Amino acid sequence: MGHAGEFEMLVMLAVLRLGSEAYGVTVREELEQETSRTLTLGTIYKTLGRLEAKGYLSSYTSEPTAERGGRRKKLYEVMPAGLAAVRHSLTDLRRLARGLDLETEAP
Repeated sequence: MGHAGEFEMLVMLAVLRLGSEAYGVTVREELEQETSRTLTLGTIYKTLGRLEAKGYLSSYTSEPTAERGGRRKKLYEVMPAGLAAVRHSLTDLRRLARGLDLETEAP
């Protein structure tokens, strides 16, 4: 199994949280709301494309929507390989963090 970088993990977690509403703009909003990062759409789209190339995400085009002036959205969903990578990384992080008092450490 390939490895996903930290930011790729965050993007896949955002896609999982957003479900059927996961596209570039909403992924960026989710990440900026839930993390301390300020991100450009370019960064988001580049990462979504890289994850799709790795087989971790797939994309499909939505039907045109009125609120977008009849434009279509490119929506993303996490594939089984992506979910496995997320689970693997979270397991590793939990294992490494076990027993550490990270809540009271100096920032």
